[in-house]
Order: sequence, then structure tokens, then C-alpha cells
Amino acid sequence: MTKLFLFFILLFSISRVEAQYKLEIEITNLKSNEGFVALQLFDNSQKVIFGKMGSIHNNKSLFVIDNLKAGKYAARFFHDENANKKLDLNFMGIPKEGYGISNNAYGLFGPKSFENWLFDVQGNKKIILKTKN
Repeated sequence: MTKLFLFFILLFSISRVEAQYKLEIEITNLKSNEGFVALQLFDNSQKVIFGKMGSIHNNKSLFVIDNLKAGKYAARFFHDENANKKLDLNFMGIPKEGYGISNNAYGLFGPKSFENWLFDVQGNKKIILKTKN
């Protein structure tokens, strides 16, 4: 009887474990291999859940994020060419360094609303974000 009880407890606990997925984000079209790429990943409530600086090789940068639950996420990045840890802007507030957001959700005067950035993760996934220079 005890073994049967332990079996059901184990079975119940296994079924309650949520699947964890891997997300790969490849940043392309970077102007140079200088500096690094700063990436942030948001959950659907606009909370930053991952942030990292990544190296650049062949004008690309790759980030791998493990242990994500199924859901909606959004990402943004910038190419910090001069490694000063900030996105440099010109006198009008326009970025002087490359940047990007998920779904390439650019508007005429800045990014579209956050809801346009969201993408689904329901399994292991790879997305490619193109740098806007």
C-alpha cells in the first residue's frame, strides 16, 4: 500500500512540472564586430526577465536562454559599438548605434506598442532579429 501511495505522489508531482524551453535569439546585420550587443527579454507584463551583453562574430550575435516557460515574450537590443554601456543618440534623440526589437515592430516615430513586440514560445524556438542602423 505504501509503495502504491508513493507511486501516485511521484506521478502527480511529475505531471505538475511545467515544460521548460530553450530560446535562441540571433542578432543579424550588425554594422561591425566592435563593442558588444546588449539584449533584454521581457515577459508579457513588460518585466525584464533576462539581460545580457553578448559578443559579436561575423556581424552577428547569438543569445541562448534556457528554462523558459511557454508564454509570450518580447525582446529588444542595441549594438554598443563604443562599449560605453548605453545607446548613443544624436541631438534629436535618434539612435546613432544599431538597435532592434522583436517582430521588427518599428513605427514611423519610434517602436510600435509593446503588444506588437510579443512572440509565442510553445517549444524550443529560434528567432532572428535584424539590426536597424
